[in-house]
Amino acid sequence: MAVDPKIRIGGWLLVPLAWLIMTLLTSALVMALYLSALFDPAMRHQLMMQESPVLMSWGLSLLTSTLVWCYSCWVTWIFCKRSRRLPRHYIIWLLITVLLAVKTFAFAPVADSRAVQTLLVALLAAGILVPYFKRSQRVKNTFTAE
Repeated sequence: MAVDPKIRIGGWLLVPLAWLIMTLLTSALVMALYLSALFDPAMRHQLMMQESPVLMSWGLSLLTSTLVWCYSCWVTWIFCKRSRRLPRHYIIWLLITVLLAVKTFAFAPVADSRAVQTLLVALLAAGILVPYFKRSQRVKNTFTAE
């Protein structure tokens, strides 16, 4: 089925695309911060001197950031291709961001106010964008390509 060239990504669809790109850039930055520990000899030595649970937590955080970045790249790709798979995967992506915000709130050594802010932003985005992607005629008309 050919994509109607008249229906473009625009209007309110630019907001979820911006949110996706912002998360993509943020996860790339987080990955760079984790990877910097491997490339700086002093930081690498300090990291390797940590106890096993700390090292495992670091590795798990790096893996999570990498997976989020990869999935965000793919979702961005299918967003720009206007794939019919996008609405379902965008909703899954939003729910993943909420789960990661809950993980940050519960387990990360960050200030509670920062963790709550991250959680509230993720919940607000999911609360607005999930119904939009499920019910919007604009979404149904835009994401029709195979």
